[in-house]
Amino acid sequence: MNWLTSLSIPLQTVLLLIASNVFMTFAWYAHLKNLSASPWWVAALVSWGIALFEYLLQVPANRIGHAQFSVAQLKIMQEVITLSVFMPFAVFYMDESLKWDYLWAGLCMLGAVYFMFRGA
Repeated sequence: MNWLTSLSIPLQTVLLLIASNVFMTFAWYAHLKNLSASPWWVAALVSWGIALFEYLLQVPANRIGHAQFSVAQLKIMQEVITLSVFMPFAVFYMDESLKWDYLWAGLCMLGAVYFMFRGA
């Protein structure tokens, strides 16, 4: 992980948040496709196991990022990354159709990013 520390704080933060979000998205939604015939508690246990890796990446991401960003800025970064990871997951993994609503949601997020980072 030495290569990661050679990167800038914003880049370290974004890369860790992206990786964290991949695990989060699978933990939250993949059971709908893969474990739909299993009892809910089996899906919950599997999801918790996946979510552990999310937290192992998300906690360092926020600690590293907090050296340069406010908590509000970290949160909006997280939300933009979540939507960016979720859209391809929904389309390619969950076989849902791509909708214009994803674009509109993304544009709303860009507005939120503007307000969180203006004057920073």
